Amino acid sequence: MKEYQAVIVRLSRHTREDEDALTDLLNERGRRGWHAALMTQDSQRLTIIFQRETDREAEGGAMHGA
Repeated sequence: MKEYQAVIVRLSRHTREDEDALTDLLNERGRRGWHAALMTQDSQRLTIIFQRETDREAEGGAMHGA
């Protein structure tokens, strides 16, 4: 099963700041197992949909490693 997360990044007029913010966002989500599945952009914002696989046992309340 997959779970999704939507993130809206407001763009500034400073390209370098936008690049840094986007790089940080992608790296942080990647470390948590998320990957960008869809991106859309208009003049003021970038919308990113992240997805990752979920563990069905964890959803059912089963304990891991016990």
